[in-house]
Amino acid sequence: MSKKASNFRFILKTSIAAFGTYFCMYAFRKPFTVATFDHMSFWGIDYKILLILAQVLGYTLSKFLGIKIISELKSAKRTLYLISFIAISELALLGFALVPAPYNILFLFINGLPLGMIWGIVFSYIEGRKTTELLGVILCSSFIVSSGAAKSVGVFVLTVLGCNEFWMPFVSGLIFIIPLIVFSLFLEKIPNPDSEDLALKSKRKPLSKKERASLFQQFAFPLTAIIIFYAMLTAMREFRDNFARELWDTLGYKESISIYMYSEIPIAISVLVILGFLGSMKNNYKAFKNYHLVLFLGSLLIGATTFLFQKHLISPLPWMMISGFGMYVCYIPFNGLFFDRMIATYKIDGNTGFLIYIADAFGYLGSVLVLFFKNFGDKNISLLSFFTTCIYLLSFVGIITTIMSFNYFKRKFKKTSKISTAPLYT
Repeated sequence: MSKKASNFRFILKTSIAAFGTYFCMYAFRKPFTVATFDHMSFWGIDYKILLILAQVLGYTLSKFLGIKIISELKSAKRTLYLISFIAISELALLGFALVPAPYNILFLFINGLPLGMIWGIVFSYIEGRKTTELLGVILCSSFIVSSGAAKSVGVFVLTVLGCNEFWMPFVSGLIFIIPLIVFSLFLEKIPNPDSEDLALKSKRKPLSKKERASLFQQFAFPLTAIIIFYAMLTAMREFRDNFARELWDTLGYKESISIYMYSEIPIAISVLVILGFLGSMKNNYKAFKNYHLVLFLGSLLIGATTFLFQKHLISPLPWMMISGFGMYVCYIPFNGLFFDRMIATYKIDGNTGFLIYIADAFGYLGSVLVLFFKNFGDKNISLLSFFTTCIYLLSFVGIITTIMSFNYFKRKFKKTSKISTAPLYT
């Protein structure tokens, strides 16, 4: 078999395993959001809001725990951790079905707690390779389409299988438990990075507490700017995701079951093409610079398309799709691709898991704060008005922090003598 054919086979097998694993994970996290739980409230708060808050709090805590757990995770234990975490989340959904409200809210917190570390485990299989960018883009596209797919499965379980809203999340997860185990076992068969990978990308290794602190201090300024942007980006992406049904209902798509997938698939394809193009760039620093350009243009697009929608120059469907594209083209690089290039460019001794989980931890903390502000702040503001206002703020912050980060890394590149300009591909 030729080297080109061998590389293609590796990319195909690895991308299917990684995409499939993370795609299935969403069946344990998102289906409950299509349930409306009409006329249910406790302590003066809508029941669905309490459920979303509980899961996001668990997911947020998981990200903070992941800063240590994922950055120190040894490869031999990855599959065990992955399957165990999924099992815990599914058992939590069973508890949610069996325990009456409001006491079952606790089980959504438990459900979110292990799921937040699945991404770091899956990404660890593909980082530090000459094909990381391509594999990463394919993997990242999973959480664009999988969220919509999981919601569609949830609607199917409710309407076709006739499950009630409390059993629906557990049944939805049950459908995907075997496929997830199969895909995770395929992941375990992926070979370790070879000598060519190690030459083109620096070797990845677990980081001690001291090493993590040293790495953050070295890049504290740009990482802080990026985390501020990413926190807002994650908050709005989660808000859009968790309240997709309510937003689409408000925009006139109340009876459409397929709108969740129909609107997200073009976004996934577009993001895949753009970030895949960046992955083909041979120079690490050039690609890293261009990630900043993507972040800048994505931030600009989010604000511009929202302005056009509010002026009635575009209809709701293209607005949701284009603004969603702007969010995801900014969001996806921070899930490993941006940091993988950063490590390769500046010859950082460590792994992307640490950087991903620092960003993610504060990202989901931002999501929690947005949910609290929306639901315990001004009661008169509508869901749609709140969303559009936050979009403008996100656009502004994204533009400013991207410029700050770009200028810092540009100066850093000129000053340092330990820069990797090796091509990704030979």
